[in-house]
Amino acid sequence: MDSTAWHTIPTDELFEKLESSADGLDQEAAKQRVERFGANELKGEEGHGLLAHIIEQLKSPLIYLLFAAAIVSLVAGKYIDSAVIAAVVVLNTILGVAQQWRAEKALEALRGLSAPRARVLRNGSIHEVAATKVVPGDVLVLGRGDRVAADARMLSASGLMVDESSLTGESEPVAKHPGDIEKDATLADRTNMVFMSTLVTDGRGRAMVTATGMDTAIGEIAGEVHSAEREQTPLQRRLGHLSIYIGGAAILLALGVFGLGWLRGYELVEMILYSVAVAVSAIPEGLPAVISVTLALGVRRMADRNAVIRRLPAVETLGSTTVICSDKTGTITKNQMTTVRVWAGGHMYEVEGKGYSPAGDIRPLEEGEVENREDLEFLMRIGALNNDADLAEDEDTGAWQVKGTPTEGALLSAAAKVGVDYEKLQEEYPREADIPFSSKRQYMATLHEFPEDDQSLLLVKGAPERILEFCSHILVNGESVEIDEDWKARLEEINHDMAGDGLRVVAGAWRAFEPGKDGVSKEDVRQGLTLAGFWGIMDPPRESAIQAIEDAHRAGIRVIMLTGDHASTARAIAYKTGIGEEQERVITGKAVESMSDEELDKSVRESNVYARVSPQHKLRIMKALQAQGEIVAMTGDGVNDAPTLKNAGIGVAMGQTGSEVAREASDMVLTDDNFATILSAVEEGRTIFNNLRRVVFFLLTTNLGEIITLAAALVLGMPLPVTAVMILWINLITDGVCTVPLGIEPRHEDVLSAKPRPPKEGILDMRTLRRILLLAPVMAVGVLAMYKYASHNGEEYAMTIAFTTLAAFQWFQAFNARSCCRSIFSVGLFGNKWLLAGVGAALVLQLGTVYLELGRTIFGTVALSAGDWFLCVLAGSSILVVDEILKAFRVHGRSG
Repeated sequence: MDSTAWHTIPTDELFEKLESSADGLDQEAAKQRVERFGANELKGEEGHGLLAHIIEQLKSPLIYLLFAAAIVSLVAGKYIDSAVIAAVVVLNTILGVAQQWRAEKALEALRGLSAPRARVLRNGSIHEVAATKVVPGDVLVLGRGDRVAADARMLSASGLMVDESSLTGESEPVAKHPGDIEKDATLADRTNMVFMSTLVTDGRGRAMVTATGMDTAIGEIAGEVHSAEREQTPLQRRLGHLSIYIGGAAILLALGVFGLGWLRGYELVEMILYSVAVAVSAIPEGLPAVISVTLALGVRRMADRNAVIRRLPAVETLGSTTVICSDKTGTITKNQMTTVRVWAGGHMYEVEGKGYSPAGDIRPLEEGEVENREDLEFLMRIGALNNDADLAEDEDTGAWQVKGTPTEGALLSAAAKVGVDYEKLQEEYPREADIPFSSKRQYMATLHEFPEDDQSLLLVKGAPERILEFCSHILVNGESVEIDEDWKARLEEINHDMAGDGLRVVAGAWRAFEPGKDGVSKEDVRQGLTLAGFWGIMDPPRESAIQAIEDAHRAGIRVIMLTGDHASTARAIAYKTGIGEEQERVITGKAVESMSDEELDKSVRESNVYARVSPQHKLRIMKALQAQGEIVAMTGDGVNDAPTLKNAGIGVAMGQTGSEVAREASDMVLTDDNFATILSAVEEGRTIFNNLRRVVFFLLTTNLGEIITLAAALVLGMPLPVTAVMILWINLITDGVCTVPLGIEPRHEDVLSAKPRPPKEGILDMRTLRRILLLAPVMAVGVLAMYKYASHNGEEYAMTIAFTTLAAFQWFQAFNARSCCRSIFSVGLFGNKWLLAGVGAALVLQLGTVYLELGRTIFGTVALSAGDWFLCVLAGSSILVVDEILKAFRVHGRSG
């Protein structure tokens, strides 16, 4: 980013440094500067090309093991084995690359933060150009609704208000004006600057571009995010550890079998081949492909539930989440400011209706009818005239939307509910002068001529604490009553009660002048006002978010609210949604800044609500949680949220309101900005992990059974019952058609009723390992027994029987894997139709190895009779019977 302090230098020096003027550049100079400074755009993360995606998919210890097995098989002359293993690697890579490509295409549909077009002065005339063609020295012409195309210094402004929340975290629009500012002013305090990707909410102005592309404030943050290394997800770490264990076991077992065979007198070349077969048996070749398919299908389901997953492992990571740190506005709430309560003329009213729709009624909260509603109507007229917003109904959806600030939209909606036509009113009483709202003044004032009353009225709205300082009277039943101590105490109580209910309170007041007043000053506002009443506005919580937060707590997941809003509002919303108690302790961002690491560590253990926090506070809170071993899902939408999103266990960006930088830094993008979607992803993630565990259990049990079979045959002095190519066929084909259906096994139970898995728990837990060790020997005994039984009819026949029995064990083991503890009959034999189809396909393929000429040539098999098939299937079913007995006696546990 350019180190020049552009906000401090005088205008003349600004023109000199940028070699420009108030009339902007000429077309030729602008063209030369595009070549000099480059396009005005943010650079995406490196490595999005096809080759980079392929390399990313190959970065897996399990893939390394498969490469090693393929090379050994090739050296040993087993070309078919080597080719099949290589095909598995290629398939896994294709699946992973295809998913990454789909995710990027989905994200392209969300891109829209940077302005596609910009209005600039060229040769003193206004031209509309592509935002990428904006250069330093250009003069931007800004108006309501414009997205600022680059960082720029203000030259002129009239009521210019800019929403900088995506960059600074400041929720209210900031007033912009020309002039110099002290050098040490923070970004949020540089009111003479506008910044790339921020939104003009009101007014107009002109500003000279000082920085473009990666030299802007947003570009500097984007650069830091891109240069940061992304941590591995829990799934990647677990699979890495599992691969290392499997690899070590494969090498040791292969060496053991080689040693046994050598001692038993087998030939050297023969034992090398069988050692390779053992190594291949120990490696679950199909696991990478199954993981990719399982995650990809999960991603597809998530897309249907309004979430775009940018990285496959992120789906499972959500299943490991122990804490969700969420924004409030738009995620837990609807991001639709709604007037829900009004106090006027001594009466409190309830406002019905939803969002910005003008439909609804306003009725008194007290019993009985209010005879005179003129005070209420007058307050609403103030809200309609002292207003820069506009309401419009979407033709397609019928939803009402606001153009301008949400607060002013809520006032217009409330006015319509008492019959005030704000457009007609504004036309009848046009604004003669105004003082725009600023967060420093905390009020907005407008002057209007009322000829029928022979007076000019100064209308004021703003923060109650501020407006009450300027009021000497109050409007009650059409009369102006002096505010005495009793009234002052009552008004303060009303304001406190409304704010305590989580409402943003806005006060409305007025002052009469002689007709023809031609201007308004701050002194006119600061004395002699008459209070008309209060509006109580809130951003209501989403109904779906309330249920989702309840589900999160049931799932053992903490929900922490991090908001830039006021503490009272945060507390009220937290109570309404179930995040906190009615008197929940709220920690402010200022308090976080003053805390030591030890104090913050204690705070994040106890507090669930944080208010007035900035992205920097979010990052510190998240790191404190991670230091305690929590897996944190963090939501964010602003540019400054990007570092936090990238460092989170899973970063969740907003698709509708989020910045492009935040989306690029995230693992998941919510297309509906809804908290409930996060819980959907948690549910999906837990289901996926359970299915991956089913796949690993199935593969390791069958693979260990094969190894025990070979090792036991050598120890017992028996001939090896199956060949290496038979083992490879079982591992790649028979297993393959069963593992993918297991990867999409439907949920058997409410996965959100269980607590999160311990962060360090691997895929292969003690319960799964115990099942493997109990069932694998059953396979070995069955295969060896069948081989022994058939050996009197010749070696080819005995091997065919053993080969078919081994395949049958895989089929029944697939049904065992559907649940670790519940009987297959309880789960339902037909609950996974894909598995039934997979086992059916495996049976057909096995028939081909026995009855087709090509199959008999490759595998050295002979045709079997119906009786032979009955015995093989009967032997294979023994593993199902044993596991059902173990489940009945609850050897494996009580759930899952």
